[in-house]
Amino acid sequence: MSTSAGQKVTVDKASSTKYLKGTSSTSASAITPGESVLVLGTTSGTTITATQVIVQPTGAGGSGTSSAAGVIPFQPGAPTTSKQVGQIPASYSQGSGTIVSGTTANKATKAALAAYPGGIVDRVVQLSNGEYEVHNIGVNWPHHVFVNKSFKVVGAN
Repeated sequence: MSTSAGQKVTVDKASSTKYLKGTSSTSASAITPGESVLVLGTTSGTTITATQVIVQPTGAGGSGTSSAAGVIPFQPGAPTTSKQVGQIPASYSQGSGTIVSGTTANKATKAALAAYPGGIVDRVVQLSNGEYEVHNIGVNWPHHVFVNKSFKVVGAN
């Protein structure tokens, strides 16, 4: 499959991979080509070993859809759009915090990509105030998405 930024990725599924369409369980066979999906799991290069696949609602990014968040596909050598929205934690310092994984990272990733679809999350960091910074690559903006303790997006830069 391809990301909305055009990067080719391989998704490996397992018997334990969960599939959702909205909040309802579904199966891999119910997902049709061209549908936008959010794949959560572990990565190795351009391969994602899926723990969860979530069919995204229409307009949530992906092939042929548009998003209110304004996904800007990554273009090598192009200057990054510099802007900030929402609340950036006052104590935030780039490179600070503790990398988290598992369910916590999956919840933060799901929130960030629902608000700003199209990127690839390479890490989730818990900040000193307990909120999370989701490091979003593969798009020019946003590079950092901030998610509160309740897993709601509060800001981006």
